[in-house]
Amino acid sequence: MPEIWAGVDIGKTHHHAVVIDAEGKRLLSRRVQNDETELLALIGDVLEISRDALWAVDLNHGGAALLIGLLVSHGQPVAYLTGLAIHRASATYRGEGKTDAKDAFVIADQARVRHDLGLLRPGDEIAVDLRTLTTRRLDLIFDRTRQINRLRAQLLEIFPALERSLELTNHGPVMLLTGFQTPAAIRRAGASRIETWLRNRKVRGAATLAKSAVEAARAQHTVLPGEELAAAMVVRLAKGVMALDEEIAELDTLIEAKFREHPHAEVIRSLPGMGTKLAAEFIAATGGDMDAFGSSDRLAGFAGLAPRPRDSGRVSGNMRRPRRYHRGLLRTMYLSAMVSLRCCPASKAYYDRKRSEGKGHKRALLALARRRLNVLWAMIRDGECFHSSPPVTGAA
Repeated sequence: MPEIWAGVDIGKTHHHAVVIDAEGKRLLSRRVQNDETELLALIGDVLEISRDALWAVDLNHGGAALLIGLLVSHGQPVAYLTGLAIHRASATYRGEGKTDAKDAFVIADQARVRHDLGLLRPGDEIAVDLRTLTTRRLDLIFDRTRQINRLRAQLLEIFPALERSLELTNHGPVMLLTGFQTPAAIRRAGASRIETWLRNRKVRGAATLAKSAVEAARAQHTVLPGEELAAAMVVRLAKGVMALDEEIAELDTLIEAKFREHPHAEVIRSLPGMGTKLAAEFIAATGGDMDAFGSSDRLAGFAGLAPRPRDSGRVSGNMRRPRRYHRGLLRTMYLSAMVSLRCCPASKAYYDRKRSEGKGHKRALLALARRRLNVLWAMIRDGECFHSSPPVTGAA
C-alpha cells in the first residue's frame, strides 16, 4: 500500500497537485505549469516526501500526456479516475465551492480510499502511432461527409435534376462537377465531349455518367438567380472533396504499413470481417495488449458489449448497456460483425440463430460482436490465426 497519494487536476496550461498521507492530511498543494521543467520539479518534491507514492489524474490524454510520460519514465504508478467520477465524488465532501485545489484533493483522496482503480500503462510505439493515424482518418471521413452535404445543398439550389442523378460519394460524379456545373454548360458540351473529358481523367463508367448528366441538363432550361457564383462554389466544394480523398488514401497507406509492423497483425487480420483499417482501430483502442484487461469479459465491458444489471427492489434481471465504454472499439466490433455476415458462414449461422430467438437485427449483431470479441481474445492470447473449425489433433 502506498505511503502517500498525489492527485493532479489536469488543465490545458496549468495543473494543480495535492499530496496527502494515509490519514488524508495535505502534505503539499501546488499549482504548476504544464511544462517539463516545472513538472520534473513537482515529481522531485513529491518523491522527497516518500518514494512510495501513487499518482492519480482525471484525464489520460491531451494536456495530461506530458505529465503521464514523465511519471512513466520515472517508474511511478499512475491511476486514472474519470472526470464524471470526480464530479460526483466531490459532492460528498464538505463545502459547495469548486476550485482546482479541491478537485486535486478529491482525486488524491479517492485514489486513497478506492482499491479498484486500474493503473495506466504506456502504449507501445506502434499502437500510439496507429491511434494517431486512425483518429486523423476518422476526422477526415467526417469532414468529407460534411463537405459532400454542403456540395449537395449548393448544387440543389441551381441544378436539382443533376443533384438527384449523381451519387456524390463516388469519385466520378465529384470529378464531373469540377468541370461542368450548370445545365447550359452540359448541353453545350454534349455527352460525347463530357465522356472524353472524364476518360482523360480516368473516371470509371464515363459513358453512363456523361449520359446521366446530359439527360438532367435537358430537363432544366431555366437559369436561376446567382447561378454563376453558385457554380463557382460547387467547383470549390468538389475540389475540397477530392483533396480529402487524396489525404484519406495517403493515410490508408500509412495505416496499412504501420499495422503490418504489429506482432499481432496477422492474427487479428485473420478473423473474417476484420480488415486492415478495422484491425488498426482495434489495436489503437486496446493498445494491442490483452494483459491489460485480464479477461475477455473485461474487454467486452470496455467495448460496451457486456450488459450491466440495473436492479432495484422487486425489479431484477434488468440488463442495460453500460454508460461508460469505448465508443470507437464498439464501432469497430459492430462494423466487423456486419462485414462477417457476408464472408463467414459461422458468423451468419450465429446471427440467424439469434434472430430466430426473437432478437432484432441490432441486438443480434451486438450479440455476434460479443461472440467475435471472445474469439479474437482467445486468438491473441494463444497467438493462433482464425480457423473455421477446430484443428484436428492426431491420436496420442
